[in-house]
Amino acid sequence: MLHGLRMAKSSPALQFKVLAECPVTKARTSLMTLPHGTVETPVFMPVGTQGTLKGLLPEQLEQLGCHIMLGNTYHLGNRPGIELIKEAGGLHNFMNWNRSLLTDSGGFQMVSLLELAEITEDGVKFKSPYDGSECMMTPEHSIQIQNTLGADIIMQLDDVVSSTTTGPRVEEAMHRTIRWLDRCIAAHQNPEKQNLFPIVQGGLNPELRKACAKELIKRDTPGFAIGGLSGGESKDDFWKMVHISTDILPNHKPRYLMGVGFAEDLVVCSALGCDMYDCVFPTRTARFGSALTFTGQVNLKHQKFKNDFTPVDPECPCSTCKTYTKAYIHAIATHETMACHLLTVHNITFQMRLMKRIRESIKEATFVEFVRNFMFGLYPSKNYPKWSQDALNAVGISLL
Repeated sequence: MLHGLRMAKSSPALQFKVLAECPVTKARTSLMTLPHGTVETPVFMPVGTQGTLKGLLPEQLEQLGCHIMLGNTYHLGNRPGIELIKEAGGLHNFMNWNRSLLTDSGGFQMVSLLELAEITEDGVKFKSPYDGSECMMTPEHSIQIQNTLGADIIMQLDDVVSSTTTGPRVEEAMHRTIRWLDRCIAAHQNPEKQNLFPIVQGGLNPELRKACAKELIKRDTPGFAIGGLSGGESKDDFWKMVHISTDILPNHKPRYLMGVGFAEDLVVCSALGCDMYDCVFPTRTARFGSALTFTGQVNLKHQKFKNDFTPVDPECPCSTCKTYTKAYIHAIATHETMACHLLTVHNITFQMRLMKRIRESIKEATFVEFVRNFMFGLYPSKNYPKWSQDALNAVGISLL
């Protein structure tokens, strides 16, 4: 379809072994071995935008069972700057994180900082939100930064448009993403230590998604990402694009669904065949005073918790639930940094527990039962959202 195909060699820096598959859905659990350790999938990856997870120390993340987290190429490249991180010996050393890292490409900032960006075939020209200076993020520059950061998994620079965009701009971005991938592969200096993932684009157009996925597969990369979703589109469109993408992407390589972190989405998309997820949601919602539980979000700012001396979740093993009450967290929520810390510990623990339950149910061949019980926990009156019913029906799970 496109000229200038560049083949990426299957990476010696990633081994992917499928341990068990659900006999009904597309869910599977796997071991992904990276230079800084082995990660069990499906996995949720907390987002440490600037080399830090807001409210937690790296060693606390390790204690919570986190084996891989994210850093942001665009923001780290701007502040503290790549020279300082290079002097420190890479991002692992700089942030004192001994486990696996994934860095994004900077492409998402085309959407989040759109008013500061100008997109051409060469790359993206940004105006820094910090000091107003201009910088040009090309595919080559993105890979150069990520090679210096030293993450186990690095992402191609893709042409990202809002998930609600329609018309010729979507197709233009899809084709440009493939062209930019070839430039990223050519620029990648550390394929023996870092894994370059391409990103499936195509907006909400099924044919563009299929064409993009098929073209990316021709480049023998160690894994694949599904991008351009979870940005305001309808849930009905969202799950269909995920389903189409995982149908085409190879079974023997990891599939990373970018920007997804709501519990219901993690369960449904694991059924649709995704292996990796990331999102700021668990940490961001903690800063707004909300705790995540298997029966839904708990807004601890609510007055009804003022005299509630029970833990957030009596079954949760985290230090917050073992030590503090809803009344205490209510008293300090959103205006004391300790509340952010306590709820971040709890919310990351919740995400880790959820993913562990998904993995264990796949191993035990009880995933379908797990999904039904999980959804009933969120919706005890069985008023399940139509999108989740349709998505699960598509892979053989009936909720009603």
